[in-house]
Amino acid sequence: MSTETPEPVDTVPGTATVAGSDFSNDTRTQSVSEAIRDYGVTLRSGDLGALPALFGLLALVILFWVLSPDLFLSKANIANLLVQALPVSILAMGLVFVLLLGEIDLSAGVASGACAAVMGRLLVDAGWGWEISVLFAVIVGVAIGAFIGILVAFMRIPSFVVTLALFLGLQGIALRLIGEGGTVPIHDKFIIALANEQMPIWLGWTCAGATTAGYAIVQLLRWQRQNARKLARRPFPLVVGQIIFVAVMILGGTYFLSLDRAANPNVFFGGVPWGVPLVGALLIICSFVLGRTKYGRHIYAVGGNSEAARRAGIRVGSVRMSVFMICSVLAAFSGIIAASRLNSVTPDAGAGNTLLYAVGAAVIGGTSLFGGRGKIRDGILGGVVIATIINGLLLLHKPAYWNYIITGGFLLFAASIDALARRRRSASGR
Repeated sequence: MSTETPEPVDTVPGTATVAGSDFSNDTRTQSVSEAIRDYGVTLRSGDLGALPALFGLLALVILFWVLSPDLFLSKANIANLLVQALPVSILAMGLVFVLLLGEIDLSAGVASGACAAVMGRLLVDAGWGWEISVLFAVIVGVAIGAFIGILVAFMRIPSFVVTLALFLGLQGIALRLIGEGGTVPIHDKFIIALANEQMPIWLGWTCAGATTAGYAIVQLLRWQRQNARKLARRPFPLVVGQIIFVAVMILGGTYFLSLDRAANPNVFFGGVPWGVPLVGALLIICSFVLGRTKYGRHIYAVGGNSEAARRAGIRVGSVRMSVFMICSVLAAFSGIIAASRLNSVTPDAGAGNTLLYAVGAAVIGGTSLFGGRGKIRDGILGGVVIATIINGLLLLHKPAYWNYIITGGFLLFAASIDALARRRRSASGR
């Protein structure tokens, strides 16, 4: 593939080309070797992205596969692992929005439980359908996020203090709704199906094919527009390679989940769990918001330098308030999935280690605790890492304390890499 190189504006014999003032570098086309070299420079500057989490996940998979070869990579266990990861991954996706601003939401876990309690009570006591019950649960999530956002963004109370207070208060609300020692059973077929039922095989393949085709079309059209406008763009072979990789992951995962995983040979049990496309849809929507909208650029700008963002005309207070609302809405979805998986809602739903796992998932996935860097995929990747640790240790019948030790070690490792990478980026001026 030929490489188009713009004429240098200012050159000095024996030295590298000096960029001109006409943004000529924005019109150059990279070759594959140049793109790889630039990526290497990015890594050396400390911007590792999701690489540590990917290598960590690979190491965990190999470790548990060696220690439990007959169980860990079985069809039934892989499907179960994905379902286990759903609530933590969704909650971590919401926390990514908050962490991008360098804030924290300690109430996200119990907010998920409170929203699930509202849904459960409306389903059981009021006899409402799942549509209205879920809608009210989401509205409660919006209200919780708005309340936190107002106190943090406009009253300037530190998010740690506000969300710590809500962490305690929302547990009291859930306890009042359900009752001490009580349980709200979930019998609605739609809610139960989210984490316990599988999609029909044909529907799973239809969703997988549509998602793959949509992703390919979006990437190719984006490259075509950049090429037509002579803008900086990735090499076409790399774009095609990325499309092929995503297609293999989606279609390969669908094929694996569509296999029969029933213990009884006379019964067929296979298909993609309903919760998986739900998380996929949330991933697409949230990734589009952060990566393709002005609002998403404002979030990164405020997280990178709030004062500079304010002087650029960005409404910093509104952005801060909105991320807490998004986080609480995704917390509501997380609570609904958790209630579906357990077929019930308890007063301690979302309490305990739920928040710690979700924050750990976002950070392990690659989101910076210092704000300004992170992607929605980090929450899902970190959630899978957390679920892999829990799942693998359960298969090995290890004591519960190993789960806390290993997860804490992963979180500390990820935070250390984040801090060191931040220093490297500062030193390299990135």
